[in-house]
Amino acid sequence: MPHLRLLIHAPGAPGLRWLGLGPGLRPARGLWKLQRLLDQHTFWAHGRSLAQLRQMLAGSAAVVSLWNGKRLVGFGRASSDGVFRAVLWDVVIPEDLQGQGLGRQLVTALLDSPRLHGVERVYLMTTNSAGFYHQLGFQDSGGQQLLVRPASPPSGSPSQSPAGRSSSPGCS
Repeated sequence: MPHLRLLIHAPGAPGLRWLGLGPGLRPARGLWKLQRLLDQHTFWAHGRSLAQLRQMLAGSAAVVSLWNGKRLVGFGRASSDGVFRAVLWDVVIPEDLQGQGLGRQLVTALLDSPRLHGVERVYLMTTNSAGFYHQLGFQDSGGQQLLVRPASPPSGSPSQSPAGRSSSPGCS
């Protein structure tokens, strides 16, 4: 891949988020290309709107993208408190480019980013790439469990306590 370029975006990726900037800080329709990359090469991030992608990027402590010329060929992001915990999200390399060290480049760049460097513990979830992450030093979590909370009820719907009463945070 002769024109491969790794971009380490500022926290929140404002150039990518608002202007679609790619390599050389040039307009590259980057947000649209990110949407397409996620739609074509993931099952968990398929169907995200441009507005949702902007919000996702805004809340990300670290964002990296990998470009081959004008083609977006990799993406990854992380959230973190900068001290104790970080989580890697949305690490994507198209299937036709896997096995060439591109995913390793993305993950290494994320782990070396200022907001993650030195964080006590870095988490990630994967469905079918555990072997890849094991090669990068990640380990199975052992006694920990992954718990998922369903989406919140629509705005305006009071949440119900077990006794059927409306409840609000901080009240018992």
